[in-house]
Amino acid sequence: MGARPDGGAVSRNGFGHVLRFTTWGESHGPAIGAVVDGCPPGIALAEEDIQPWLDRRRPGTSRFTTQRQEPDRVRILSGVYEGRTTGTPISLLIDNVDQRSKDYAQVAQAYRPGHADYAYDAKYGFRDPRGGGRSSARETAMRVAAGAVARLVIPQVRVRAWVEAIGGDRIATFDDAAIDTNPFFCPDPLAAARWEGIVDAARKAGSSLGAVVACEATGVPAGWGAPLYAKLDAELAAACMGINAVKGVEIGDGFAAAAASGEANADAMRPGSDGPEFLANHAGGIAGGISTGQPITVRVAFKPTSSILTPQPTIARDGTATEIATRGRHDPCVGIRGVPVVEAMVAFVLADQMMLHRAQCGGPVG
Repeated sequence: MGARPDGGAVSRNGFGHVLRFTTWGESHGPAIGAVVDGCPPGIALAEEDIQPWLDRRRPGTSRFTTQRQEPDRVRILSGVYEGRTTGTPISLLIDNVDQRSKDYAQVAQAYRPGHADYAYDAKYGFRDPRGGGRSSARETAMRVAAGAVARLVIPQVRVRAWVEAIGGDRIATFDDAAIDTNPFFCPDPLAAARWEGIVDAARKAGSSLGAVVACEATGVPAGWGAPLYAKLDAELAAACMGINAVKGVEIGDGFAAAAASGEANADAMRPGSDGPEFLANHAGGIAGGISTGQPITVRVAFKPTSSILTPQPTIARDGTATEIATRGRHDPCVGIRGVPVVEAMVAFVLADQMMLHRAQCGGPVG
Protein backbone atom coordinates (compact mmCIF):
# COMPACT_ATOMS: atom_id res chain seq x y z
CA MET A 1 0.00 0.00 0.00
CA GLY A 2 2.92 2.34 0.62
CA ALA A 3 4.25 2.22 -2.96
CA ARG A 4 2.34 3.77 -5.80
CA PRO A 5 1.67 1.61 -8.87
CA ASP A 6 2.20 4.46 -11.32
CA GLY A 7 5.90 5.07 -11.46
CA GLY A 8 7.28 5.59 -7.96
CA ALA A 9 8.98 8.75 -6.80
CA VAL A 10 11.20 9.62 -9.77
CA SER A 11 8.72 11.43 -12.03
CA ARG A 12 5.24 11.47 -10.59
CA ASN A 13 2.64 12.62 -13.10
CA GLY A 14 -0.19 10.45 -11.86
CA PHE A 15 -2.29 9.67 -8.83
CA GLY A 16 -4.14 6.69 -7.42
CA HIS A 17 -3.75 3.00 -6.53
CA VAL A 18 -6.34 0.78 -8.25
CA LEU A 19 -8.11 3.63 -10.03
CA ARG A 20 -5.35 5.85 -11.42
CA PHE A 21 -4.89 8.82 -13.68
CA THR A 22 -1.85 10.34 -15.38
CA THR A 23 -1.86 13.83 -16.90
CA TRP A 24 0.35 15.26 -19.61
CA GLY A 25 0.83 18.56 -21.42
CA GLU A 26 1.84 22.15 -20.75
CA SER A 27 0.01 25.45 -20.42
CA HIS A 28 1.04 26.68 -23.88
CA GLY A 29 1.47 23.36 -25.66
CA PRO A 30 -0.96 22.23 -28.37
CA ALA A 31 -3.08 20.22 -25.93
CA ILE A 32 -3.38 18.76 -22.45
CA GLY A 33 -4.58 15.28 -21.62
CA ALA A 34 -5.14 12.54 -19.10
CA VAL A 35 -5.24 8.76 -19.08
CA VAL A 36 -7.58 7.17 -16.53
CA ASP A 37 -6.73 3.53 -15.88
CA GLY A 38 -8.38 0.90 -13.72
CA CYS A 39 -11.93 2.12 -14.30
CA PRO A 40 -14.45 -0.73 -14.02
CA PRO A 41 -16.01 -1.83 -17.32
CA GLY A 42 -19.62 -1.25 -18.27
CA ILE A 43 -20.05 2.24 -16.81
CA ALA A 44 -21.99 4.60 -19.06
CA LEU A 45 -19.58 7.38 -20.10
CA ALA A 46 -19.79 10.09 -22.73
CA GLU A 47 -18.13 13.46 -23.21
CA GLU A 48 -21.37 15.04 -21.96
CA ASP A 49 -20.77 13.42 -18.57
CA ILE A 50 -17.43 15.23 -18.22
CA GLN A 51 -18.07 18.61 -19.85
CA PRO A 52 -20.32 20.19 -17.16
CA TRP A 53 -17.60 19.77 -14.55
CA LEU A 54 -15.01 21.32 -16.87
CA ASP A 55 -17.34 24.24 -17.57
CA ARG A 56 -17.35 25.09 -13.86
CA ARG A 57 -13.54 25.38 -13.91
CA ARG A 58 -13.22 26.96 -17.37
CA PRO A 59 -11.28 30.26 -17.56
CA GLY A 60 -12.78 33.51 -18.77
CA THR A 61 -16.26 32.97 -17.32
CA SER A 62 -16.24 36.18 -15.25
CA ARG A 63 -14.07 39.22 -14.56
CA PHE A 64 -12.93 37.53 -11.36
CA THR A 65 -10.92 34.83 -13.18
CA THR A 66 -8.21 34.78 -15.83
CA GLN A 67 -9.43 36.16 -19.16
CA ARG A 68 -7.74 33.42 -21.17
CA GLN A 69 -10.51 32.11 -23.44
CA GLU A 70 -10.39 28.32 -23.50
CA PRO A 71 -13.54 26.34 -24.39
CA ASP A 72 -12.04 23.27 -22.68
CA ARG A 73 -13.98 20.87 -24.88
CA VAL A 74 -13.01 17.36 -23.89
CA ARG A 75 -12.64 14.45 -26.30
CA ILE A 76 -12.63 10.78 -25.33
CA LEU A 77 -10.06 8.98 -27.47
CA SER A 78 -10.12 5.47 -26.01
CA GLY A 79 -11.56 3.19 -23.35
CA VAL A 80 -15.23 3.62 -24.32
CA TYR A 81 -17.25 1.55 -26.77
CA GLU A 82 -20.92 2.07 -27.55
CA GLY A 83 -21.20 4.50 -24.66
CA ARG A 84 -19.70 2.27 -21.96
CA THR A 85 -16.27 1.89 -20.43
CA THR A 86 -14.37 -1.16 -21.61
CA GLY A 87 -12.05 -1.54 -18.62
CA THR A 88 -9.08 -0.36 -20.70
CA PRO A 89 -7.31 3.02 -20.36
CA ILE A 90 -9.60 6.02 -20.95
CA SER A 91 -7.71 8.72 -22.84
CA LEU A 92 -9.02 12.28 -22.54
CA LEU A 93 -7.80 15.30 -24.52
CA ILE A 94 -8.42 19.06 -24.44
CA ASP A 95 -6.95 21.35 -27.09
CA ASN A 96 -5.27 24.60 -26.04
CA VAL A 97 -6.54 27.38 -28.30
CA ASP A 98 -5.75 30.76 -26.64
CA GLN A 99 -2.07 30.93 -25.74
CA ARG A 100 -0.10 34.20 -25.66
CA SER A 101 3.43 32.98 -25.18
CA LYS A 102 4.95 36.41 -25.88
CA ASP A 103 3.60 37.61 -22.53
CA TYR A 104 6.19 35.42 -20.82
CA ALA A 105 9.38 36.78 -22.41
CA GLN A 106 10.46 38.36 -19.12
CA VAL A 107 9.61 35.22 -17.15
CA ALA A 108 12.06 33.31 -19.35
CA GLN A 109 14.86 35.56 -18.06
CA ALA A 110 13.92 36.02 -14.39
CA TYR A 111 12.06 34.16 -11.66
CA ARG A 112 8.62 35.09 -10.32
CA PRO A 113 8.79 35.18 -6.51
CA GLY A 114 6.47 32.56 -5.03
CA HIS A 115 6.13 30.69 -8.34
CA ALA A 116 7.78 27.41 -9.33
CA ASP A 117 10.16 29.10 -11.81
CA TYR A 118 13.31 28.89 -9.68
CA ALA A 119 12.50 25.47 -8.21
CA TYR A 120 12.02 23.99 -11.70
CA ASP A 121 15.34 25.41 -12.86
CA ALA A 122 17.06 24.12 -9.73
CA LYS A 123 15.70 20.60 -10.32
CA TYR A 124 15.89 20.22 -14.10
CA GLY A 125 18.30 22.94 -15.24
CA PHE A 126 15.74 23.75 -17.91
CA ARG A 127 12.09 24.85 -17.95
CA ASP A 128 9.23 25.94 -20.17
CA PRO A 129 8.46 29.55 -19.14
CA ARG A 130 5.33 29.90 -21.30
CA GLY A 131 2.54 30.23 -18.79
CA GLY A 132 4.58 28.22 -16.31
CA GLY A 133 4.66 25.16 -18.55
CA ARG A 134 3.90 22.04 -16.52
CA SER A 135 3.59 24.01 -13.26
CA SER A 136 0.64 26.00 -14.60
CA ALA A 137 -2.82 25.50 -13.09
CA ARG A 138 -3.89 24.77 -16.67
CA GLU A 139 -3.04 21.14 -15.90
CA THR A 140 -5.87 20.98 -13.34
CA ALA A 141 -8.44 20.85 -16.14
CA MET A 142 -7.42 17.23 -16.64
CA ARG A 143 -7.83 16.49 -12.93
CA VAL A 144 -11.39 17.75 -13.23
CA ALA A 145 -11.94 15.49 -16.25
CA ALA A 146 -10.52 12.49 -14.38
CA GLY A 147 -12.65 13.37 -11.37
CA ALA A 148 -15.76 13.34 -13.56
CA VAL A 149 -15.00 9.72 -14.46
CA ALA A 150 -14.43 8.89 -10.79
CA ARG A 151 -17.85 10.30 -9.84
CA LEU A 152 -19.45 7.69 -12.09
CA VAL A 153 -17.65 4.93 -10.19
CA ILE A 154 -19.27 6.05 -6.89
CA PRO A 155 -22.70 7.45 -7.89
CA GLN A 156 -23.94 7.04 -4.31
CA VAL A 157 -21.47 9.68 -3.10
CA ARG A 158 -22.12 13.43 -3.40
CA VAL A 159 -19.05 15.65 -3.41
CA ARG A 160 -19.73 19.36 -2.97
CA ALA A 161 -17.22 22.21 -2.51
CA TRP A 162 -17.49 25.96 -2.02
CA VAL A 163 -15.35 28.99 -1.22
CA GLU A 164 -15.39 29.70 2.50
CA ALA A 165 -13.14 32.79 2.57
CA ILE A 166 -11.35 35.17 0.21
CA GLY A 167 -8.58 37.45 1.42
CA GLY A 168 -9.49 36.63 5.02
CA ASP A 169 -13.14 37.67 4.60
CA ARG A 170 -15.29 34.69 5.64
CA ILE A 171 -18.84 33.53 5.02
CA ALA A 172 -21.35 33.93 7.86
CA THR A 173 -24.23 31.82 6.55
CA PHE A 174 -24.55 28.68 4.43
CA ASP A 175 -27.10 28.14 1.66
CA ASP A 176 -26.26 25.19 -0.59
CA ALA A 177 -28.58 26.51 -3.30
CA ALA A 178 -26.59 29.76 -3.48
CA ILE A 179 -23.28 28.13 -4.39
CA ASP A 180 -23.98 27.95 -8.12
CA THR A 181 -25.68 31.36 -8.34
CA ASN A 182 -22.55 33.54 -8.13
CA PRO A 183 -19.05 33.50 -9.69
CA PHE A 184 -17.36 32.69 -6.36
CA PHE A 185 -19.06 29.35 -5.57
CA CYS A 186 -20.11 31.13 -2.37
CA PRO A 187 -22.90 29.79 -0.11
CA ASP A 188 -23.41 33.22 1.52
CA PRO A 189 -24.98 35.81 -0.84
CA LEU A 190 -23.87 38.73 1.34
CA ALA A 191 -20.28 37.50 1.35
CA ALA A 192 -20.41 37.02 -2.44
CA ALA A 193 -21.48 40.66 -2.80
CA ARG A 194 -18.55 41.80 -0.64
CA TRP A 195 -16.11 39.64 -2.55
CA GLU A 196 -16.97 41.40 -5.81
CA GLY A 197 -15.41 44.57 -4.46
CA ILE A 198 -12.53 42.81 -2.72
CA VAL A 199 -11.43 40.82 -5.78
CA ASP A 200 -12.02 43.75 -8.15
CA ALA A 201 -9.77 45.94 -6.00
CA ALA A 202 -6.98 43.33 -6.00
CA ARG A 203 -7.27 42.84 -9.77
CA LYS A 204 -7.17 46.58 -10.52
CA ALA A 205 -4.18 46.98 -8.22
CA GLY A 206 -2.33 44.26 -10.11
CA SER A 207 -2.30 42.06 -7.01
CA SER A 208 -4.00 38.81 -5.94
CA LEU A 209 -5.75 37.17 -2.99
CA GLY A 210 -5.77 33.81 -1.27
CA ALA A 211 -8.85 31.73 -0.48
CA VAL A 212 -10.12 28.82 1.60
CA VAL A 213 -12.14 26.11 -0.18
CA ALA A 214 -14.26 23.71 1.88
CA CYS A 215 -15.50 20.36 0.60
CA GLU A 216 -17.99 17.82 1.93
CA ALA A 217 -18.59 14.27 0.71
CA THR A 218 -21.79 12.55 1.79
CA GLY A 219 -22.91 8.98 1.12
CA VAL A 220 -19.53 7.44 1.99
CA PRO A 221 -20.18 4.28 4.05
CA ALA A 222 -18.17 3.29 7.10
CA GLY A 223 -15.11 1.22 6.31
CA TRP A 224 -13.27 2.91 3.42
CA GLY A 225 -9.59 3.60 3.99
CA ALA A 226 -6.95 1.80 6.02
CA PRO A 227 -4.89 2.32 9.17
CA LEU A 228 -1.36 3.71 9.30
CA TYR A 229 0.21 4.15 5.86
CA ALA A 230 -2.88 4.40 3.69
CA LYS A 231 -5.17 6.45 5.91
CA LEU A 232 -8.13 7.92 4.07
CA ASP A 233 -7.40 11.36 5.50
CA ALA A 234 -3.76 11.09 4.41
CA GLU A 235 -4.83 10.20 0.87
CA LEU A 236 -7.23 13.17 0.79
CA ALA A 237 -4.55 15.49 2.15
CA ALA A 238 -2.05 14.31 -0.47
CA ALA A 239 -4.60 14.72 -3.25
CA CYS A 240 -5.52 18.27 -2.25
CA MET A 241 -1.98 19.31 -1.33
CA GLY A 242 -0.91 18.37 -4.85
CA ILE A 243 -3.21 21.01 -6.38
CA ASN A 244 -1.42 24.10 -7.66
CA ALA A 245 -1.18 26.95 -5.10
CA VAL A 246 -2.43 24.85 -2.16
CA LYS A 247 -0.44 25.42 1.04
CA GLY A 248 -2.63 23.81 3.69
CA VAL A 249 -5.22 21.04 4.14
CA GLU A 250 -7.43 20.31 7.16
CA ILE A 251 -9.63 17.27 7.80
CA GLY A 252 -12.61 17.93 10.07
CA ASP A 253 -11.76 20.54 12.70
CA GLY A 254 -8.11 20.39 11.66
CA PHE A 255 -5.88 22.79 13.57
CA ALA A 256 -8.78 23.92 15.74
CA ALA A 257 -8.77 20.47 17.34
CA ALA A 258 -5.38 21.29 18.87
CA ALA A 259 -7.06 23.96 21.00
CA ALA A 260 -10.00 21.76 22.12
CA SER A 261 -10.33 19.54 25.15
CA GLY A 262 -10.80 15.80 24.78
CA GLU A 263 -14.48 15.96 25.68
CA ALA A 264 -15.10 18.91 23.34
CA ASN A 265 -13.37 17.16 20.45
CA ALA A 266 -15.01 13.74 20.94
CA ASP A 267 -17.63 12.63 18.43
CA ALA A 268 -20.01 11.08 20.92
CA MET A 269 -22.21 8.18 19.76
CA ARG A 270 -25.64 6.78 20.55
CA PRO A 271 -27.43 3.71 19.17
CA GLY A 272 -29.19 4.44 15.88
CA SER A 273 -31.58 2.59 13.62
CA ASP A 274 -28.79 1.83 11.13
CA GLY A 275 -25.54 1.78 13.06
CA PRO A 276 -24.30 4.43 15.48
CA GLU A 277 -25.76 7.92 15.58
CA PHE A 278 -23.00 10.50 15.97
CA LEU A 279 -23.65 13.65 17.99
CA ALA A 280 -20.79 15.59 16.35
CA ASN A 281 -18.31 15.32 13.48
CA HIS A 282 -15.10 16.98 14.66
CA ALA A 283 -13.07 14.20 13.01
CA GLY A 284 -14.45 15.00 9.55
CA GLY A 285 -15.93 11.56 8.99
CA ILE A 286 -12.65 9.69 9.43
CA ALA A 287 -11.29 7.86 12.49
CA GLY A 288 -8.08 5.85 12.49
CA GLY A 289 -7.74 6.49 8.78
CA ILE A 290 -11.09 4.81 8.02
CA SER A 291 -14.43 6.40 7.13
CA THR A 292 -17.11 6.38 9.84
CA GLY A 293 -20.15 6.90 7.62
CA GLN A 294 -20.41 10.57 8.56
CA PRO A 295 -19.88 13.37 6.02
CA ILE A 296 -16.22 13.70 5.10
CA THR A 297 -15.09 17.30 5.44
CA VAL A 298 -11.95 18.87 4.01
CA ARG A 299 -10.74 22.48 4.00
CA VAL A 300 -8.04 23.63 1.56
CA ALA A 301 -5.99 26.84 1.72
CA PHE A 302 -4.97 28.45 -1.58
CA LYS A 303 -2.21 31.05 -1.57
CA PRO A 304 -2.51 34.27 -3.64
CA THR A 305 -1.60 33.90 -7.31
CA SER A 306 2.15 34.46 -7.73
CA SER A 307 1.87 36.09 -11.17
CA ILE A 308 1.10 39.74 -10.35
CA LEU A 309 1.65 43.11 -11.99
CA THR A 310 3.16 44.63 -8.83
CA PRO A 311 6.96 44.79 -9.35
CA GLN A 312 8.82 42.37 -7.08
CA PRO A 313 12.55 42.07 -6.36
CA THR A 314 14.00 38.87 -7.77
CA ILE A 315 17.01 37.45 -9.56
CA ALA A 316 17.64 36.68 -13.21
CA ARG A 317 18.72 33.22 -14.35
CA ASP A 318 22.33 34.39 -14.33
CA GLY A 319 22.01 35.31 -10.63
CA THR A 320 21.95 39.09 -10.98
CA ALA A 321 19.45 41.25 -9.10
CA THR A 322 16.43 42.53 -10.99
CA GLU A 323 12.69 43.18 -10.68
CA ILE A 324 9.77 41.46 -12.34
CA ALA A 325 6.15 42.40 -12.96
CA THR A 326 4.29 39.55 -14.63
CA ARG A 327 2.30 40.29 -17.74
CA GLY A 328 -0.34 37.94 -19.12
CA ARG A 329 -3.77 36.81 -17.97
CA HIS A 330 -3.94 35.42 -14.46
CA ASP A 331 -6.52 34.69 -11.79
CA PRO A 332 -6.73 37.46 -9.17
CA CYS A 333 -7.84 34.67 -6.81
CA VAL A 334 -6.90 31.18 -8.00
CA GLY A 335 -8.93 29.60 -5.19
CA ILE A 336 -12.18 30.44 -6.97
CA ARG A 337 -11.51 28.04 -9.83
CA GLY A 338 -9.97 25.68 -7.30
CA VAL A 339 -13.46 24.61 -6.20
CA PRO A 340 -14.11 22.08 -9.02
CA VAL A 341 -10.49 20.88 -8.75
CA VAL A 342 -10.86 20.10 -5.04
CA GLU A 343 -14.12 18.30 -5.78
CA ALA A 344 -12.43 16.25 -8.50
CA MET A 345 -9.52 15.16 -6.33
CA VAL A 346 -11.76 14.25 -3.40
CA ALA A 347 -14.04 12.25 -5.71
CA PHE A 348 -11.07 10.45 -7.24
CA VAL A 349 -9.65 9.47 -3.84
CA LEU A 350 -13.02 8.15 -2.69
CA ALA A 351 -13.56 6.12 -5.87
CA ASP A 352 -10.06 4.66 -5.56
CA GLN A 353 -10.63 3.85 -1.88
CA MET A 354 -13.93 2.14 -2.68
CA MET A 355 -12.13 -0.13 -5.13
CA LEU A 356 -9.33 -0.84 -2.64
CA HIS A 357 -11.91 -1.70 0.01
CA ARG A 358 -13.72 -4.07 -2.34
CA ALA A 359 -10.43 -5.72 -3.34
CA GLN A 360 -9.46 -6.46 0.25
CA CYS A 361 -12.78 -6.96 2.03
CA GLY A 362 -15.22 -7.89 -0.74
CA GLY A 363 -18.95 -7.65 -0.20
CA PRO A 364 -21.08 -4.56 -0.79
CA VAL A 365 -19.27 -1.27 -1.46
CA GLY A 366 -21.78 1.10 0.13
